[in-house]
Amino acid sequence: MEITDAEARAAYDCARPEMAAAYARSGVADAARYTEWTRYATGPYESATHGGRRVVNWANATGAAYGRYEKAGVLPPGSVLAKDSFSVDAKGRVGIGPLFMMTKMDPGWNAGTMDWQYRMVMADGSVFGTTGGRGSAKMTFCADCHNAMADHDALWFLPEAYRR
Repeated sequence: MEITDAEARAAYDCARPEMAAAYARSGVADAARYTEWTRYATGPYESATHGGRRVVNWANATGAAYGRYEKAGVLPPGSVLAKDSFSVDAKGRVGIGPLFMMTKMDPGWNAGTMDWQYRMVMADGSVFGTTGGRGSAKMTFCADCHNAMADHDALWFLPEAYRR
């Protein structure tokens, strides 16, 4: 369903507490506190690479260089980026989507992912997969897509119109 940016912001503001509570049930510490981090999107934007869902980008303090976007360089170990998501169906109902997370690990952790660990937390609090952990094979698509941005430490950046 097509919605305006204002409608997307209103839907997000309404759903965000429920989203945060759902992700916190995962037991993943960063999933429980990502809303305390810096939010880099002025509002939810549509992400074709995340299932056409509306998403909002967040980063912890260690990953603050993310806010320099294409000039971010290589983020230090301990950087965590999170992207919460939702969709709106044809009847205007908001559905919580996954929380997509990237954690920069120590150099040499996994050359195939540029030392990023990917994790996806579902709306019911279950963890779909974690690179190097349970469900790791299901997370290969994350690394494959992000590795296309090798010149930017595997980072994709939100559209300029939505940047803080």
